[in-house]
Amino acid sequence: MNNSQTLRQKLACLFEGTGQYRRAGHILDIALISLIMINVVAIVIESIPSVVEQYYNEFLVLEIVSVAIFAIEYLARLWACVDKTQYAAIKGSNTKRRLSYFFSPLAIVDLIAILPSLMMFLFPLDLRFLRVLRLLRVFKLTRYSRAMQLLLKAFNDEGSSLMAAFFIMAVVLILASCGIYLIEHDIQPDKFGSIPASMWWAMATLTTVGYGDVVPITPLGKFFGGVITLLSMGMVAIPTGLLASSFSEQIRKRRQLFEDAVHEQIQNGTLNDTQQEHLEELRYKLGLSKLEANKAIKTQLNEHNGHLFCRHCGKRP
Repeated sequence: MNNSQTLRQKLACLFEGTGQYRRAGHILDIALISLIMINVVAIVIESIPSVVEQYYNEFLVLEIVSVAIFAIEYLARLWACVDKTQYAAIKGSNTKRRLSYFFSPLAIVDLIAILPSLMMFLFPLDLRFLRVLRLLRVFKLTRYSRAMQLLLKAFNDEGSSLMAAFFIMAVVLILASCGIYLIEHDIQPDKFGSIPASMWWAMATLTTVGYGDVVPITPLGKFFGGVITLLSMGMVAIPTGLLASSFSEQIRKRRQLFEDAVHEQIQNGTLNDTQQEHLEELRYKLGLSKLEANKAIKTQLNEHNGHLFCRHCGKRP
């Protein structure tokens, strides 16, 4: 039992990339990222009939190997999750912890990465549809990309604001569709014959795409279209501004968290090997570059020691 628990703890540390398994965890992440990218490229190329006919066996071997690796990774993460810091704090049995992990977004993405292929092998379904579903494996990159995690956190934090912005855009979309319908439906019944049909023009205009396949031709319609185009510039900027602001705030919070950790770790104006190792693990988890981390460490050391360090090299004069 102890050996099983020890192996499980080692796997948890490997997946988290902590302690002595930080380098091994980093290598594992790179290997899985490479496999995901190879799969995405292969799935795209498989859509070319002449290529898939010539290299069908090679694509099939790649798919079987990939599914096997992703399945082993998924089961290993599900087994070892009870020893991860995030789930070890959950009170209750290991089954409860595993269920909590099972329904987490990252675990669902991992499951989606293998389900289409399993369905393809077990059930006679439309292969083209399953190939498209296999492209969802690209979302597994969210686990390994700190930038993607920041973006998802930004979506989560600004969820209510984004919903409000999209609600306003939906209202404007309906108003624009109704307006252009009233103005143009007698002149262009084939293009603006109903409000749902007019929504295509309104959507293309509000998103500033402007395909040009459906355009107003009456003077009033052109004026109305110009007004909607001007409104669309502000409408598109609202969610973009919210995400950009939240993304920047997430980066600032992570830098501040690292600076606070450095401040807590500094003793007698220095950092020992254990403290540096702890800060390196935190830097990796937060997705900060070594340059940013070194800058934060030098800043905190300077403040702690009364600015006795050189501002350029970080050494004592």
